[in-house]
Amino acid sequence: MRSDEVATIAPMTTSLAATNGPDRRAAPSRAAVPSTASVWLAASALGLLALVVWDASGLDLPRARWFGGASGFAHRSDWLVNKVLHDGARNASWGLTALLALMVWRPLGVLRRLSRGERIGLLLGVVASVLAMSLIKRASLADGGGGNCFPAGHASAGFAYLAGWFWLRRVSPRAAAWWLGAALVLGFGLGAVQQVRGAHYMSHTLWTAWLCWTIGGAVWWLAAGRRTRCSTNGVP
Repeated sequence: MRSDEVATIAPMTTSLAATNGPDRRAAPSRAAVPSTASVWLAASALGLLALVVWDASGLDLPRARWFGGASGFAHRSDWLVNKVLHDGARNASWGLTALLALMVWRPLGVLRRLSRGERIGLLLGVVASVLAMSLIKRASLADGGGGNCFPAGHASAGFAYLAGWFWLRRVSPRAAAWWLGAALVLGFGLGAVQQVRGAHYMSHTLWTAWLCWTIGGAVWWLAAGRRTRCSTNGVP
């Protein structure tokens, strides 16, 4: 074969190889999703810092004066606030906890995507948060009141459900986000009820939110975190 023919064929061969060969362009990489453990630790640290700032600000008393003062709180004996938003909401929260216990064996909705052991872990996280608030409350000293008022036990009836986020995030991040939002709205709503009644300061509600988040995450980490945070399937 003549040299000029070789020179003509060589570029054609290279062109065909480039056209027909495998596409070696790098596939677009998906943004890394932070692990559940890292979100838990980061949120706990930032939340604690925010609490220290709030306590140092001295805003508890000015905010409490929105609803009453030394002469009393106008809504302390209000039927709607006491019977519905306090007693009724507390009973509803215990009813929801009982429903979660039942769904350990008869799950509904997104809870069917959790194993029975994970559903038990979720329930334990909720119960542990409530029990911890009760124990801390019994040991607390007076904080502008008669004592045994810290943290906000009523708000924990909502914040305790923050524990569900840790278990649901792996199987359904969307459902976990809705669950988290609902628990926060419920917790802050119940905390506001007690502030209107003059039973708690805002700091009590904030500390309760932080404690329930921290305890719920600790229960998750102890029960399942070591196994799931290293998983390569779904969100760890």
